[in-house]
Amino acid sequence: MSPLSRRPTIAVTAGEPAGIGPELCAMLAARHAIAPFPARLVLVGDRDVIAERGRRIGLEPPLAAFDPTQPADDRTIEIWHVPVTAPVDAGRPDPANAQAVVDMLGRACDACATGAIDAMVTAPVQKSAILDAGIAFTGHTEFLAARTHTPRVVMMLVGGERAAPLRVALVTTHLPLADVARAITYDAVVETIAIVDGALRHQFGIGAPRIGVCGLNPHAGEGGHLGHEDRDVIAPAIQACVQQGIDAVGPVPADTIFVPHHAQAFDAIVAMYHDQGLPVLKAASFGGGVNVTLGLPFPRTSVDHGTALDLARDAARARTADPGSLFAAIALAIDLASTRPA
Repeated sequence: MSPLSRRPTIAVTAGEPAGIGPELCAMLAARHAIAPFPARLVLVGDRDVIAERGRRIGLEPPLAAFDPTQPADDRTIEIWHVPVTAPVDAGRPDPANAQAVVDMLGRACDACATGAIDAMVTAPVQKSAILDAGIAFTGHTEFLAARTHTPRVVMMLVGGERAAPLRVALVTTHLPLADVARAITYDAVVETIAIVDGALRHQFGIGAPRIGVCGLNPHAGEGGHLGHEDRDVIAPAIQACVQQGIDAVGPVPADTIFVPHHAQAFDAIVAMYHDQGLPVLKAASFGGGVNVTLGLPFPRTSVDHGTALDLARDAARARTADPGSLFAAIALAIDLASTRPA
């Protein structure tokens, strides 16, 4: 990685061109010009789309072409230009631009994997537009894992109060609910808990993390009467982790573990599937939460929301996008980049 005697370099991908990502990037550049982040920030996307969406909300922040050998001044954001193919109509994704979206992700990922860039932050993409273009794409998490040949990564969202954050990690991510139970295997649970434990220790600086683990079924299976996965798969996996020196507790029913005084007893909670854990976190901190991918060879964070096409389409600007989650994602990426071993 680049030496941390200087500011870390953070790539920020602009996401779906028709969504709020370009607007958020323009807001980021304007904020950085006034109150700079302690990092070199590089936007990855179409410079004209970002500039136009900035003008639409009255912003013309300083932008510079990305030159890896010659960084801009501390208050100027650079742009690694990845042009769109078709004209962009805000709020209306065009599959013709899907390859440009995938290209921006690939470039940022590859630069992070080689150490040329220290961390990656992603604005939201429109998965349906990418799939409609005939490109296989499940999500950022899965794309980055495949591109870096990482056998297992873990999606974790971080939110709540800075002094007592809520961290929720997932064993499975973007699967239909009908497929979840089959994907809850002994190895999947053990590997997820181990990755979360390692990240809490080595990236988040928690010396002795305590991890709560959700059950899959109501009441954690009620002793096998409401499903066997909790008793036969999840509990043995937790016990194996305990034997490896990990402080893991469970399986605990999801409707118990997320009660605030229970949740506060853990440094992270491992949920079994997407909509078991994330609605709780988003209810507690929507607009300020951060998505973190654990297990990659570099830090990657993201916003906790989607492309907000209706907001991007709102030409009257009756509403404005909230950049809070993007700013939080960048701040966390800088923290994580600063803890990476040399």
